[in-house]
Amino acid sequence: MSSPLISVLLPARDAEATVAAAARCILGQTLGDLELVAVDDGSVDGTGAVLRSLDDPRVRVLDGGGRGLVHALNLGLTAARGSLIARMDADDECDPRRLELSLKALTPELSGVGTAVEIFRDDQPVSPNLSAYGAWLSSLTTPERLFRDRFVESPLCHGSVLLRREALERVKGWSDGDFPEDWDLWLKLLESGHLLSCVPQVLYRWRDHARRLTRTDARYAFSRHAALKARYLAAKHRRLTLAGAGRTGLELSRLLRQRGVEVDRFIDVNPRKIGQRLEGVPVVAPDEVGAPNGVHLVAAAGSKGAREEIRRHLAARGWVEGEHFTCAA
Repeated sequence: MSSPLISVLLPARDAEATVAAAARCILGQTLGDLELVAVDDGSVDGTGAVLRSLDDPRVRVLDGGGRGLVHALNLGLTAARGSLIARMDADDECDPRRLELSLKALTPELSGVGTAVEIFRDDQPVSPNLSAYGAWLSSLTTPERLFRDRFVESPLCHGSVLLRREALERVKGWSDGDFPEDWDLWLKLLESGHLLSCVPQVLYRWRDHARRLTRTDARYAFSRHAALKARYLAAKHRRLTLAGAGRTGLELSRLLRQRGVEVDRFIDVNPRKIGQRLEGVPVVAPDEVGAPNGVHLVAAAGSKGAREEIRRHLAARGWVEGEHFTCAA
């Protein structure tokens, strides 16, 4: 039997109510040269039975043994036969043209693409913060923009991606640990020189609900996000300036210093902090930033609009993003 072009990995645990619809979204794609590798990860409801009842020869159901999402994904990757690997979450939906348009967007220089997303809930409106995150993620439609913002938040919707198998295997697939496995994968790929982007069309419907892993699993907590950023930043820089001395900047500073990075100063707009020392680090006003001085600056101010204001302020003083500074909030 010939190998399909695309293998779609669909891990599922206790998703009896939604997994059939998610699977049908894949099996109904306009691009039919695919297989659906579904991994039942220790479900105690009818998820496994629903998956096994799908009447399509392109479906294979594996037993993940309840060992978690990362194990399920890597198990699926090992079993997959396609040269391209796509993802689908068991409680989401996608447009019938998703794989066709993603494949078209996967130009030779790219190792993977996600798509613009619509975030929805069945029980109530989506929160403003989550809506803003979806809009930001959907705006990363060039590899340059996505790479620039890679430390702000996870820059791709995991369930929406189409990836080159060769690139995935080169970074050894998904890593397990006390961090968000999807964001870690994007950073592994990007820091290894792979390019990623986002298809501008909304082709994926991302369901938010109270039981979503990003709400219930400690790996997706604020502190774990900050620790992931600190790990990758510390691998590149031994001395940093931080713009922002609020919750985000202070947490990042603490984690960076635990990794041996010297934080030479904070830059902050709060007059009550300027001139003080926070955790032994001096705080100076934005007008004291000066010209680039060889110390990389990380923008870590989490308040609304702060990132763009910092970008404008630094650019006016000759700082070049990527070369002299990086946004991480």
